[in-house]
Amino acid sequence: MRDHGGDPDRARQIYGEGDWLDLSTGINPVPYPVPTLPLHAWSDLPTSTDMAGLLYAARQAYQSKAAIVALAGAQAAIQLVPRLMATGHARVLGPTYNEHLAALVAHGWTVEQVSDPEDLAGADLATIVNPNNPDGRCYPPESLNALADQVGLLVVDESFADPEPAFSLAPSLGPENGNIVVLRSFGKFFGLAGIRLGFALAGREMAERIAQLAGPWAVSGPAIALGRMALADMDWQDRTRERLVADAARMDRAAHTAGWRQVGGTTLFRTYAAPDASRAQEHLAHAHIWTRIFPYSRHWIRLGHPGTEQGWDRLEAALTRECE
Repeated sequence: MRDHGGDPDRARQIYGEGDWLDLSTGINPVPYPVPTLPLHAWSDLPTSTDMAGLLYAARQAYQSKAAIVALAGAQAAIQLVPRLMATGHARVLGPTYNEHLAALVAHGWTVEQVSDPEDLAGADLATIVNPNNPDGRCYPPESLNALADQVGLLVVDESFADPEPAFSLAPSLGPENGNIVVLRSFGKFFGLAGIRLGFALAGREMAERIAQLAGPWAVSGPAIALGRMALADMDWQDRTRERLVADAARMDRAAHTAGWRQVGGTTLFRTYAAPDASRAQEHLAHAHIWTRIFPYSRHWIRLGHPGTEQGWDRLEAALTRECE
């Protein structure tokens, strides 16, 4: 099923209008402060100089020597991955973000979801989300580099890696790398999902193939200008990582009061096991708090963070009532 979070319209249709607190995504609720952008970012087509500045900022932020392609979000990269080589047998480590499997199937790949990383070996194309969504499993770069020797193409989706850069494969990639593609999201960590910006990091030849498939002007002028500023702002990134650690700990304490068991997650979102996830989601929905549950588990429920103290108060009060 291609089901996602970030669907508050569905919550309104079922539970009515109101002041909804949408916790169904893993997007940072305290976004990077958007400055006034130069007029040319809106009025002119992006130039090669503009793009070069963005890619330099991304290369510095991700500490990588790989070739980088800017795209309209990590989702755009996921849609291009099935076209990078002739169709064959793909394996996806799951359960995980379902667009990887869906995009491969839509392009004619034979796809198998496996639960053990060792079972990815031998695939023509193997996909790992690291850290994984929704359970937060992480795999060290050395194990991923070893896996790359056992598959045709290794795709590593690092959409939630910004808070935990030690697990990123990006610093070990160079321009001569042949069979690894790393995907990065801008919108999740920087809290600006609407700007639609992401990156693919790969060897030079693979990056050129991705860029050709993406076509000209794959990223808007405002996304280039804002991305360049935010990626270079290391102080904001460090402060945000510290805040997210504190927020994750606060979320865990609140979930504990509801009797939920922690499954995992990242500092951008937390996943818990509840006795009945559907009932727990419904309970919170009656308080106009929207969360994420999964078709493959009757227990798992995932929550992003509130962005304000008022939002935290609403959530903590609702979770306290959940345990009553």
